Amino acid sequence: MSCIAIYPGSFDPVTNGHLDILKRGLKLFDHIIVAILVNPVKKCLFTEEERIQMLEESIKDLPNTSVETFSGLTVDFAARKNARAILRGMRAVSDFEYEFQLALMNRRLNREIQSVFLMTGLRWIFTSSSIIKEAARFGGDIHGMVPAHVEARLAEKLGRGG
Repeated sequence: MSCIAIYPGSFDPVTNGHLDILKRGLKLFDHIIVAILVNPVKKCLFTEEERIQMLEESIKDLPNTSVETFSGLTVDFAARKNARAILRGMRAVSDFEYEFQLALMNRRLNREIQSVFLMTGLRWIFTSSSIIKEAARFGGDIHGMVPAHVEARLAEKLGRGG
């Protein structure tokens, strides 16, 4: 039986930190579905379609990965996909409390799906999609923090050329 994991997030945009977690997760799971949460309440810079395109381009050379979107509870999506785990990355202690509460709730909702946490590599510990967007918005150099095609899309979206 194949061991599938869901790697959920907004990925607005995908960062090299996200890709680091994904690559390391592939050493643990047979297939990882990168699951873009579609939340109409959350204000995203990129559309759902743009996030799908950027992620697909980012993972095109990674075997056993796919990109899908979902709405609702992550644990329900994982069950529909026959996943055994929800993969999450943690950057710092500040992430722990929220992630711990989320994992306990998911466990309460479905005891068959495990939460698996990977610590972000030190190289990416300070990065998040929000911080990268903020830096890019004010002309900061984000080179190397996101894939090159994402950097170009950010520049284009923020009116800084591409």
